Amino acid sequence: MTNGSLELDGALDAFARERLSRLPMTLVGEGTVLFRPGDEPGGFVLVRSGRVAVYLTGRSGREILLYTVEAGETCIQTTLGILGDQSYSGEAIAETPVAMTVMPRGLFMELMESSPGFRRFVFRAFAERMGDVTRVLEQVAFVRIEERLAGFLMERADAAGVVQMTHHQIAAAIGSAREVVSRRLEALAARGYVDLDRGQIRIVDRPRLSVLLGGSSAVL
Repeated sequence: MTNGSLELDGALDAFARERLSRLPMTLVGEGTVLFRPGDEPGGFVLVRSGRVAVYLTGRSGREILLYTVEAGETCIQTTLGILGDQSYSGEAIAETPVAMTVMPRGLFMELMESSPGFRRFVFRAFAERMGDVTRVLEQVAFVRIEERLAGFLMERADAAGVVQMTHHQIAAAIGSAREVVSRRLEALAARGYVDLDRGQIRIVDRPRLSVLLGGSSAVL
């Protein structure tokens, strides 16, 4: 929902737009932790620019990326926390510099009651985030690690075919352990699919790497 903020602004009545326009813009730097498990939601967050990653951490310390929040999108954990009076169960980290609007709880509840457009926006965003979480569960439960890894590398690579992420970050994103991801990446490098360097992976042979996405018998 890359134009979600515009959709929200257009859906609101004049009173709601005026109230929303009064809210200040909050700027946070890359790497800023926006919330941790156990924190109470401070307000309804609408990301205006940048990207926030939301992780869930197990008792073993292993992380999994639940979803990312980009411009115009909202966080399902925040929505659940405000509507259900619950604390956060995940951790949110700014992957890039982020500009966001934080709507106080009182204003959020007021608009939920008085603005059909705002209410539709909140529940549509909620449904989209739930879809993201469901896809993560499907990937972890039913898709081979090789296929998840190949798909993630191809999705996140820049124009030069480079993925600027650590093995730990990739493991969290695809729902695996860092040690497993490191072994699979080393195997890919040995076969000439990728080159490995500190903090980055460069795709060398995209056509061969894409074969892994089709569920073919070419496994590592």
